[in-house]
Amino acid sequence: MRSTGAIAGALALLSSVSLSGAAEAQEYSFRMAIGDPIISTVAIGAEKFAEIVTEKTDGDVEIEIFPDGILFGGDQNAAVNQLGDGALDMVILSSNVFASFEPRMNAMSLPYLFSDYGELEKYMKGEPGQTLLSSLDRLGIKGLAMMLRTFRHVTTSDRVITKVDDLKGLKLRVPNNQLFVKFFKEVGANPTPMAFTEVYTALQLGAIDGQENPVEIPLSNRFYEVQKHLNLTGHIGDAYILAVNKDLWDGLPPELQEIMQESALEAAEYKGNYDRQEEARMIEELKEKGMEVHELDPEEKEKLKKISLALYPEFEALVGAEFMQESLKFLGRN
Repeated sequence: MRSTGAIAGALALLSSVSLSGAAEAQEYSFRMAIGDPIISTVAIGAEKFAEIVTEKTDGDVEIEIFPDGILFGGDQNAAVNQLGDGALDMVILSSNVFASFEPRMNAMSLPYLFSDYGELEKYMKGEPGQTLLSSLDRLGIKGLAMMLRTFRHVTTSDRVITKVDDLKGLKLRVPNNQLFVKFFKEVGANPTPMAFTEVYTALQLGAIDGQENPVEIPLSNRFYEVQKHLNLTGHIGDAYILAVNKDLWDGLPPELQEIMQESALEAAEYKGNYDRQEEARMIEELKEKGMEVHELDPEEKEKLKKISLALYPEFEALVGAEFMQESLKFLGRN
C-alpha cells in the first residue's frame, strides 16, 4: 500500500530555523484527515495534537485539520487505503475501521469486554494496544497513538430500549464489520451495515430505525433532529487511532519523529480526559435538544453481557484466536 512519491507529495519544505539547530533547516506542513465534524471530540484531539507539535517545534511544523471526510469522500475504508498509499498524510479513524484491514483490531470491539474506561485505557496503553498499533506497519501506516472513545449506545426513532427483547426486529445501522453484525443479530435486532455518510438521511427517511455510537456522534452530527431516544446500552468500547503514512514517517528526522510521537501521546491523554469529563454533559445536551434518555434494567444488561460472552468463541475467527486470548488474559478475563 506504499507509494514511492508519498514523502515528496506530503511535505512542504521551506527555509526556516532547524528543529535540531543544523545548518540545513526545513519547515514541514501536513494535512490531517478526520471523518468527523469540526465540533467533534475527534477534531478536538486532532487540534490538540497540531497545537502541541507546532509549539514543540517553534512553529516549524504546521498541521491543518480537514474534517467531515472531505479528503477521502466520506469513505473511511478508502481513507485507510489512501493513507497507506501516501495520498493522505495522517488521519484519526476508529479502530473498527482499521479492523477491515487488520482483524486483530476487532478485539477492541468485543461486546462488554471493558467494564469501565480505566480498563479501556489500560488496554490501549498496554501491550495489546501497542501490538495493534504496530500491526498497521504492514499496511504502510505508522500508528502513533490510541485515543479513548466513549462507550457506544443505541439511539432510536420510536422505540424505548430498557430490556433485551426491545431490540427484536430493530433495523439498526452498524459499521460494515461482521463482529457488530453478529452481535446484534444474536440479540434479535436487524443490523444494517451502512456508510456513516448515509446515516442521517436514512434515519430521516425511516429507512432504518436507529444507530449505535458514542453519545458525541448524535450530538455533533445532529441525529437528535431525527432520533427521539438515547438508550444507554454501553455495549462496545473501541478507540480512535492517530496514524501517519509510514513512508512519510520514515523520511522525517529522528528528532521530529520523537516530537510527533510525544505529541500524539499527549493529545491522546488530553482527549481521553476531555471525553470522560464531557460525556455526562453531552447526554444532558441531547436531553435539551429533545431526546429522552433511558437506562437498561440492570438484570437486562447482565443478559446482554451473557449473550456477548457466549459469542466470544465465535468471535475468535474474526479476531484471531491467539490475540483474542492474549487480550482476555491481559484483562483477567480467562
